[in-house]
Amino acid sequence: MNRDVVITRVAHVEADYKPLEWRWANDNRDAIEANWQRRIAAKPKMFNGRVLLLGNMSVTPDLCRNTYFETDYANLVAWIDMGHPDTAIANGFAMAALRGSDGAFICGVMSHDTVNGGRVYFPAGTPDRSDMRPDGTVDLATSLTRELEEETGLSESDYHVSDEWIVVQHWPSVALMRFVTLHVPAEEGARKIRAAIAAQDEPELSDVRIVRGPEDIDPKTMPLFLQSFFRWAFA
Repeated sequence: MNRDVVITRVAHVEADYKPLEWRWANDNRDAIEANWQRRIAAKPKMFNGRVLLLGNMSVTPDLCRNTYFETDYANLVAWIDMGHPDTAIANGFAMAALRGSDGAFICGVMSHDTVNGGRVYFPAGTPDRSDMRPDGTVDLATSLTRELEEETGLSESDYHVSDEWIVVQHWPSVALMRFVTLHVPAEEGARKIRAAIAAQDEPELSDVRIVRGPEDIDPKTMPLFLQSFFRWAFA
């Protein structure tokens, strides 16, 4: 697969679920279990639930079409830790490109208890069963706003969500973004999020970081797809 970052403005995103036996996970059960035990020894609050991974996708300016399958979170973590050995699948997640009314972006700093502790990126989460509709489609728009509220405490009355999607592909990571613009400047939004984090019993974020321009891009803590998105957004 192409490891370059490809960014595409897309009018619509559609996603559905199709059962799939993940051969790589079946063939590496012992290694996956050993990796999970290592992980939870360091971060006991991690939970092995069920998640949806991207088995197929196509992208045009009019439509991004995604097909997901279900697997254990431990399988996903091992696949990441082992360097994405099965290149046919991807982690395709909805992500709120959160910004203040002044145009400055707001990223979260992941809590130490999470799998990506210390990393900096927008609120997001790998889709799971709660994003599946009875008709077999996967509701990525709701996944985006749900993850945003869970991590930051922001509700739909706090912001406006763009209709357009920005698909940021750095295979095997695919960020399905929408601009989410607060009704207040970034500094005020950051204060509100920090207050929400302080009130949470088990926050996913430890802090937030404001990104006003390319000079605020941090290669040490931000994934490459996000660095590329910021350079694209500020160009």
